[in-house]
This record gives sequence, C-alpha cells and structure tokens, in this order.
Amino acid sequence: MYSMKHVLRVSLLAVAALALMACEDPDAPEPEEATAQDAWWENLQALCGNAYPGELTKYEEEDDEWLDVDVIMHVRECTPTEIRIPLHVGDNHSRTWVLTRGEDSIELKHDHRYPDGSEEALHWYGGTTEDDGTANRQEFPAGDFSKNLFEEQGIPDSAENTWYMEVHPGEKFVYGLVRFNREFEAEFDLTDPVEPPRAPWAVEPDEDWEPDEDEDDEDDNDEDNDEDS
Repeated sequence: MYSMKHVLRVSLLAVAALALMACEDPDAPEPEEATAQDAWWENLQALCGNAYPGELTKYEEEDDEWLDVDVIMHVRECTPTEIRIPLHVGDNHSRTWVLTRGEDSIELKHDHRYPDGSEEALHWYGGTTEDDGTANRQEFPAGDFSKNLFEEQGIPDSAENTWYMEVHPGEKFVYGLVRFNREFEAEFDLTDPVEPPRAPWAVEPDEDWEPDEDEDDEDDNDEDNDEDS
C-alpha cells in the first residue's frame, strides 16, 4: 500500500507536469539556426577596438597612393547592427567602411570625406549582400544608388563593381573589389595589431583645411581612383 504522502507527491508532480505542458505554445516557432552571415558578423565584431596593418596584394597603376605608406584598418565603432572601420592610407584619413546588419543581409557603404569633414563627390557608394555568403566571406554587388552615382560622375564601368570582405579569425582580413576590367585587394594581418591611429576626418575634421583649386581640378580628373577604395 502506498502511503498518503506518496500519493500526494505523485499527484503534485502530475499537476506540475500538466501545468508545464499547458504553458508550452505548440505554435511557437523553432529557434532560428545561426547563418553564415551571423558567423561572419560575429567574426568581425570580435575585432572591435583593434587596428591592423595591411598591404596591397592585387593592384594596378592607379593605386600608387597605397604603396610605400602605412595602410591601417581600425575596427573603431561597433553596435549589434553597425560596424564602422576607418581606413587610413598614409596621411589620408578620408575613408570609412560602414557595415549595417539587416534581417537577412549586410550592407557595405563607403564614407569618403575631405579633411574638413565635408562629403566628397563620390560618397556613400557600396552594395548589399544577395545571398548568405560564408562565415569567412561576404560579397556586396553595387546597388542602384551607387550605379546612378557612378554614371553621374562619369565612371560607368564602376557600376559593375562587386566589393568583398573576408574575415579569417586569427589570420587575416581581406578587402577587395572586382569587375570585368578591374581588380583590387588589400590584406590585413590579424596576428599583428597596432596602435589605433587618429580618428578619421568624418569624426575629427581639420577645421583649418581649405581646398586648393589646383587640387580640386586634379581630383576631378582622378575620381575613378577614389571609388575603388
């Protein structure tokens, strides 16, 4: 014979089990599995606050600015949905890569500034991923805004740009672009972090800078160099 205490204990356990089953929602969605984009984003987030030296691995004559100077990427600002990476090429602090995490995509934009912090003519171009990519590589084909901008600036070939970024944890970060008549790539050493450089012009402009008319003319004739990086 079971004791009254035993029967009471079994009854309470049964009631608790029924209550737990009642709390479960049969229509509740299954937990989402992490995607390749999630893994890539986490790999990039892990670099936040650090700066890394780089060098060109694929380039053309028009990329001379990148040669014989320090090239440093600084993963400077990170939130769950946005990462800002200033790119310093020697004394040129004009560039910042801006990555924005969407529900099922990642957008890359190029923030280009003059020393006084004002926007360059070629500014905010980029693209959005069209597939899940891999945990190491994401690709960003030029979007409509960028295509229209390139047409307006007289560099229609750039409408065919696809930028890409690779993160190989503990090894390297790669940034590049490809199109039918152009290839560019820079590789950054994740094993050798360096002292973070000064803030980019977008954040800390040079208030005393004034454009030189000759420099403006030269920039107008050489804008297709700027859009590649």
